[in-house]
Amino acid sequence: MSGRVRTEKGDGLGWIIFDHVERRNAITNDMWKAIPIAAREMDEDPDVRVVLLRGAGDVAFVSGADISEFDQLRSGVGARSYDDDNGRAFDALLGIGKPTIAMIHGFCVGGGCAISLTADLRYTADDGVFAIPAARLGLGYGTGGLETLARIVGVSSAKEIFFTARRFDAAEALRLGLVSEVLPKADLEEHVREVATAIASNAPLTLRSAKLSFREIEKPPEARDHRALGEAIKACYESDDYAEGVRAFLEKRRANFQGK
Repeated sequence: MSGRVRTEKGDGLGWIIFDHVERRNAITNDMWKAIPIAAREMDEDPDVRVVLLRGAGDVAFVSGADISEFDQLRSGVGARSYDDDNGRAFDALLGIGKPTIAMIHGFCVGGGCAISLTADLRYTADDGVFAIPAARLGLGYGTGGLETLARIVGVSSAKEIFFTARRFDAAEALRLGLVSEVLPKADLEEHVREVATAIASNAPLTLRSAKLSFREIEKPPEARDHRALGEAIKACYESDDYAEGVRAFLEKRRANFQGK
């Protein structure tokens, strides 16, 4: 079977890797189905502190959904099932309770751009190429992806990106706020690992609580889960990590957090 989603772990970091190199890491339907499994694996592993998304090889992050499947799987009565698999994949990535980082190089187009938008942080190599070409394909595009794009780059820029379906480079992605930083391609992975490792050294319960808070503040005040927020904050104060953090501060040393 061509194309797969694989995972790697080590040093507190977990990688979800989109591996379909022969098609610039285009996502097949089987890969969409595999994404929730990989996301759940990362979220449930206590040794994983930060989750990173990347494409295999050196040509693309993800060049979009695999269009060669559209005639068979994304038309007629099958289109709904395909879109359901697609939606579950995005929901799973958005639902990861740990900090997530997209490490982008080369093509980050269509579904690939949407995948990158599920991450908390995005870093790109200077060869990054971005686009959402749905209007050139005539396919329907869910409001969830557009809402996320508009929240990050603003409504006017989101409309321009979507309506024109044009490609833009890493420098413009940075200007729009789509990415946090542009790095020389040779330096990208080292920099992203440094950022991820720094995050992973912080208190996991605090990070999870903060991620929940960021997620909830995107909702209207009346729709926020204040009970879940309160429980997450309470768990921080009742944790061994909180006691360790205070001791480490007083002893002028780096805390050794265990996530409990």
